Amino acid sequence: MNISVLRRLLVPAVLLPLLTAVRCSSPDSASDSAAKAAVPAPDAAAAKACRKLHPRLPERVDGLDRNNPAPKSELTAGWGDPAIILRCGVPRPAALDDPKTDGVEVDGVDWAIVHEDGGPYRLYTTLRIAYVEVTIPAARADNGLSPLTDFAKPVTSAIPKGIAEG
Repeated sequence: MNISVLRRLLVPAVLLPLLTAVRCSSPDSASDSAAKAAVPAPDAAAAKACRKLHPRLPERVDGLDRNNPAPKSELTAGWGDPAIILRCGVPRPAALDDPKTDGVEVDGVDWAIVHEDGGPYRLYTTLRIAYVEVTIPAARADNGLSPLTDFAKPVTSAIPKGIAEG
């Protein structure tokens, strides 16, 4: 094999991975700017309620436009950037077993509040047949728990009261 043939084969083989790496790490890459959320795997009853919740969720939360996370799912939704993320059908949070966990009632929906210094707020519905988790990024903590008012009506209309299994 002569050198010119070897060069034609090796140069693309070396440059392609480098170009791909640069493109994927670019700040303009859509995948880098999109919020991501793990999709829950609820039982059948919770999944049914969550599928009812999804179309009832507002287009705006706390003044932020809808910005759904990847991967696309009826069990997740998002608003803003950094995104407020809602996940429906999450497992029973351990915080519900801790008597020191704070709680709040917002327009008929009870929420458990989990917050670590400097981290996001994680809020979980209680006494519903499916657990709904709302994560408010630390960058949005100045607004406190005000996003919960936007979730009250959809949650009360789609997720019946009861005790979720799990």
